[in-house]
Amino acid sequence: MLATSRLKNAIRGIALISGFLASANLPLAAEGPSALAGIWVGDLKIQGQALPLVFTVSEEGGLLKATIDSPSQGAKGIPVSAVSIDKGSVRIESKVIKAEFSGTLSPDGKKIEGKWAQGGMSLPLALEKRDSAPSAARTQEPKPPFPYKTEEVVVENRKAGIKLAGTLVIPANHANGSGEGPFPAVVFATGSGPQNRDEELLGHRPFLVIADYLARRGIASLRCDDRGVGASTGDFASATTFDNADDVEAAFEYLAARPEAKKGAVGIIGHSEGGLIAPIVASRNAKVAFAVLLAGPGIRGEELLYLQGRLIAEAGGETDEAIARAMEINRRLYGIAGGQGSEAEVKAQAKKALLDWLDADRAMKPEDRAAARQHADDSAAQLASPWFRAFLRLDPVPYLAATSIPVLALNGGKDLQVPPKEDLGGIKAALGKGVVAGANKKSAFVELPGLNHLFQHSNTGSPSEYASIEETFAPEALKAIADWIHGL
Repeated sequence: MLATSRLKNAIRGIALISGFLASANLPLAAEGPSALAGIWVGDLKIQGQALPLVFTVSEEGGLLKATIDSPSQGAKGIPVSAVSIDKGSVRIESKVIKAEFSGTLSPDGKKIEGKWAQGGMSLPLALEKRDSAPSAARTQEPKPPFPYKTEEVVVENRKAGIKLAGTLVIPANHANGSGEGPFPAVVFATGSGPQNRDEELLGHRPFLVIADYLARRGIASLRCDDRGVGASTGDFASATTFDNADDVEAAFEYLAARPEAKKGAVGIIGHSEGGLIAPIVASRNAKVAFAVLLAGPGIRGEELLYLQGRLIAEAGGETDEAIARAMEINRRLYGIAGGQGSEAEVKAQAKKALLDWLDADRAMKPEDRAAARQHADDSAAQLASPWFRAFLRLDPVPYLAATSIPVLALNGGKDLQVPPKEDLGGIKAALGKGVVAGANKKSAFVELPGLNHLFQHSNTGSPSEYASIEETFAPEALKAIADWIHGL
């Protein structure tokens, strides 16, 4: 995912943050744990959309503890700081996300009718007790037994002094069923935000699905957890796109040296920001044989952010007036983020500008203003982050122009985050500027109708649909990738 995954707030400030902290141990209320222990599920209704929430309450050693999940936001195990039940009155608080649920347990102990309070808002929320947490259907998830071999590997990025944990997938030779090779091979480059090796998002694992498909078509692959994610070391928060490119290049060098990888036939598949990383690496590493850009950007970062922000707002039903106001503050904030001040200075300036704008905007509803003010510090910190400031200035054109290898650029026709017209056009034009553009005769630029940024068949292309769509990665997109690689 591109920058919206970095800066996204849930609708109207309901920002649920994935946490890895242990749940707090809390004293039991007088009524005891039996009435509250279990799994509670409910939908928070926000602007006509349902945001599912799952509360898991348990008792250990005479203490209650709980966590919250927001499946559609990919947030699991959010810590709960206080949970209690007293004469049927239930209270669950999470200081991490600055939210509180309070309600009344039904006489049969199967429902809790209450309110969710967060960001200056109070919304009705009814919970039902379930035997298990709901799970979204993901029918494309590969299931064993697999007709290929997998190997857990560790890639060292000596430049950064970190180790990247990954999964190497080795197809079987058709003749003897072994996984010896050599095979055409690819390294995966993830999109923006901290991603594991499967690029897991909202219950979908697209890189797992792609790697499985490619292995069945005789193409080896390596996918790694981002630095600081999963089993990889390093600090993701301080990394920029260029640091992530160094990681991908280290993984590429590792794969290219494996005996299973066919010499001169190792490339990079990058999704979203990964589609920017691929040409960065290819422009400086002559060993890269090809690149597949899945919704890769073809225009400068700041320009892309304005475009995707407008398109997503329009798909969400925002008025022209509201969009114009958002564009106004975005220009002001991006101007600050693109300045020369320190991270602390930029954060302070951005927070002041945001608060001043909120106070001056008379068209904003009081509850929306309160929610935005509550998250102003987080928003300013994201704007001042090294990654965001670098991304604003990042122009893919010089790297694409310096890329002399075959490139497959795929985009979904309904992609609102990396719109196909502007970005496919930008990539094609940039490759044509290369001094050795003749070497790109096998390049292809394909817009796949009906697909969104994740290459799912969708109705509107809005990110709000990602979680509810069962499909992880469209079959026609999978086929296009493998067919093109085999045709090189």
